[in-house]
Amino acid sequence: MSDGVEAALHSALVLAAVPEGKVLTGRSLATLHGVSESYLLKHLRALAAAGVVEAVPGPRGGYRLAREPGQITLLDIVEAIDGAEPAFLCREIRRRGPGKAQDPCVYKSDCFIKTRMLGAEQAWRTALRAQSLADLVADGERLIDPGNKEAVARFIADEQR
Repeated sequence: MSDGVEAALHSALVLAAVPEGKVLTGRSLATLHGVSESYLLKHLRALAAAGVVEAVPGPRGGYRLAREPGQITLLDIVEAIDGAEPAFLCREIRRRGPGKAQDPCVYKSDCFIKTRMLGAEQAWRTALRAQSLADLVADGERLIDPGNKEAVARFIADEQR
């Protein structure tokens, strides 16, 4: 997974705490996470294109969740940033070099390495599809220390539009 997935997950989690009808700017989210604004805006645009967040235009604009946290899966966020294509790409290197089979019928079935890798990826995607942003919100309520929660809540209150 790319670094953008981490930034997107954290940004979505923060946006889940923004009051209804309010937004946070990309600059505010970048500041909160200590990343460059241009870097984060690229990922926020991808989240908006995927329908995870909504980009509100104008001088009072910014970003907010497009759906309730329980309706946004972790897979939605990962695929918005990294795409839905398989992470493993079999280039059929078994057909190259001195060890390749001379009989083309040997290659009628998929490479067993490809089969294992795609099966593992499917399990990973199924696990991410079964978890939502609401699960992260619940984790945060339970696992983030009170001082950090207060600091983020204060930041959101000061920065929301």
